[in-house]
Amino acid sequence: MNEMRRFETINDYNVFNNNETLHPLVSVVDLSKAAPRQMCSMYFGFYTVFLKEVKCGDLRYGKNTYDYQEGTLVFIGPGQVVTVENAGEMYQPKGYALVFHSDIVHGTNLGRHINDYSFFGYQSNEALHLSERERKMVLDSFSKIAYELEHAIDKHSKRLIVSNIEILLNYCIRFYDRQFITRDNVNKGILEKFEEVLNNYFLSDKPQTIGLPSVAYCAAALNLSANYFGDLIKKETGTSAQEFIQSKVIDVAKERIFDINKSISEVAYGLGFKYPQHFTRLFKQKVGQSPNEYRSLN
Repeated sequence: MNEMRRFETINDYNVFNNNETLHPLVSVVDLSKAAPRQMCSMYFGFYTVFLKEVKCGDLRYGKNTYDYQEGTLVFIGPGQVVTVENAGEMYQPKGYALVFHSDIVHGTNLGRHINDYSFFGYQSNEALHLSERERKMVLDSFSKIAYELEHAIDKHSKRLIVSNIEILLNYCIRFYDRQFITRDNVNKGILEKFEEVLNNYFLSDKPQTIGLPSVAYCAAALNLSANYFGDLIKKETGTSAQEFIQSKVIDVAKERIFDINKSISEVAYGLGFKYPQHFTRLFKQKVGQSPNEYRSLN
């Protein structure tokens, strides 16, 4: 049976990997110091950025497996569980992990914007694949944070540590933007598939049984996390996934409004709106006319 290891504190993870705890809320962990290990599930109570430098098994989060290889960055948010699957063989971890507890960023600019770094919620096929130059920049950031940890803690320590973490995460946003563009073989056809998911949704009975299609539903249908899916659609179209869905809803609505055998309320319910007035409000916001006005004028 697969063992579950829980890491509630930074010290828990340092001990597991034979690393010294220099600060109770943050650490740069040298994974090569860890003892050889077997597959296990791991719960993390803090933010983790893995830079794995050896292929040691498939890293799985939930039901999905990371698109994972050597020189890959993987981001794990607090409360997540990941599993290394390698058919039970022993393996020697290699690489580095930056781990930091949310307590260290409270009251800072990073703390106020930590949820903006949506890659901590990415799941399957969504790890960050680094170029050699990008890898060196990540290692340089790790080195600067490690330097501050090895320095005697003073009044500047927290600000410098948190600032370097924030700079690293901002670079990772840039790296992901590059990956969205360069990994065409992975992202190719996502918009077409998104459109197909929505078309099939409105041809089914799902609007009546589930309601309006959500971003989470569409992401799951494409085997993507909601965060990654939303970021990808925003990058490709300049609009949010929610706005894309709303535009599709309006397109379908415009067609169905011409069925004079159906009232506007019936059209609204058929699209998945719980309340017809919500449909009327969205339609007027997007089209500039109420559904009844649109029907009359056309």
